[in-house]
Amino acid sequence: MKVVILGAGQVGASVAEGLVSEQNDITVVDSNAGRLAQLQDRHDLRTVLGNAATPSVLRDAGAEDADMLIAVTQSDQTNLVACKLAHTMFNVPTRIARLRSRDFLEDAKLLSPDNFSVDYALCPEQVITDYIRRLIEFPEALQVLGFANGRVTMVAVRAFEGGMLVGHPIKNMRLHLPSDTDARIAAIFRGDQPVAPDGNTIVEAGDEVFILAAAEHIRPVLGQLRRMMKPVERIMVAGGGNIGLRVARALEKRYQVKLIEQRRERAEQISNELRNALVLLGDATDEELLGQENIGEMDLFLAVTNDDEDNIMSGSLAKRLGCQRVVALINRRAYAEMIEGGPIDIGISPAQVSIGTLLAYVRQGDVAQVHSLRRGAAEALELVAHGDAKTSKIVGRRIDQVEWPEGVTIGALVRNLDKTVVVGQSDDWTAITSNGDVVIPHHDTVIEQDDHVIVFCTSKKLVKKVEKLFQVGFHFF
Repeated sequence: MKVVILGAGQVGASVAEGLVSEQNDITVVDSNAGRLAQLQDRHDLRTVLGNAATPSVLRDAGAEDADMLIAVTQSDQTNLVACKLAHTMFNVPTRIARLRSRDFLEDAKLLSPDNFSVDYALCPEQVITDYIRRLIEFPEALQVLGFANGRVTMVAVRAFEGGMLVGHPIKNMRLHLPSDTDARIAAIFRGDQPVAPDGNTIVEAGDEVFILAAAEHIRPVLGQLRRMMKPVERIMVAGGGNIGLRVARALEKRYQVKLIEQRRERAEQISNELRNALVLLGDATDEELLGQENIGEMDLFLAVTNDDEDNIMSGSLAKRLGCQRVVALINRRAYAEMIEGGPIDIGISPAQVSIGTLLAYVRQGDVAQVHSLRRGAAEALELVAHGDAKTSKIVGRRIDQVEWPEGVTIGALVRNLDKTVVVGQSDDWTAITSNGDVVIPHHDTVIEQDDHVIVFCTSKKLVKKVEKLFQVGFHFF
């Protein structure tokens, strides 16, 4: 597939890296020659220097015969104009734009073919906000991911000494769970090395364990591996930029939120937009300010400024002053790998978090969801099984009859997504419902047509092989 990527920033570079590794023909456009040179040094791709919203530059980039244009510059206006030009002048079949402004995101008419011609709008700031909200719901977790419209949850945790499953084989997990609860340990990483899990695998303290279960069952399963932390109530947010404001707005109704912003004009603007959160004018790296605002009583400190160093400094200071848990946005991969597990409990790469939703749209085949794991080294995918026993390599076959590549684990199946099922009840005895039946598969489980299959790949190199297994033969059409 021939893809033109506009913008060589964090998101653009991550998209290029993800698609180059899958043997696509990639051209990247940017007005910064240094960024383009760095990309070319690392990857086999073509670059074009220039304004991404200019017809001549798009023509030089190969828009005339491109299959897809992905506009992820820092400017909404540039991305929108580029998509419009790609549609009207070059007839590019698929056009994707990164957008920040709520005005564009909330009015679908503006993105229609008659206007800006955007097939898919990506808002990394909203993706990151949703990601942080899930982490808050599971304060023990390193990562929390959803599949099949939230029907299945995958949680990554660090196994701790004294956990019921630590020091015991995985098959013992069933002994401690309620009879109606099932789960799957999809992968284990011991240091940087993946451990292929089976029933006899012994979980060790310090292992990074990825667990899959129906959303309503995930909490009791986590108790097997991880000491449960008290629910989050008090949150301090460092940084009032696009992400900080979105996060505070999303959290202020349910939690006690304090937000620190050092620019007076921005702080005043935010205070007018937020109703319940307390906005503080100051520097999040100021020890005196954090002490005055009782950082030691906070359950969570979120460092979400645009500066990696400030996030690391403020997060480290908050932890030293007694904050229970610290999460920081870290753009540079080298920084993220260095600081996580120290004073910073979780380092979030904005590009890696947001790229999954885009890759799910970009990739060929029926890929419903993609999640990047372990800073892009591994992936979890949700694929839809189509065809029948004659046209598909997986439909109508038992799990153990499919030639899965080594390093691939089938975590769960969700079938009948249009079916409403009762998964619990509220305090007032009202039924809580969801959609679809969750199946934790075993070796003899048969994959059925339209099943949503959740697959864990310990290496990105395995993704293409898995996608080929799900391709349907010609006769199906």
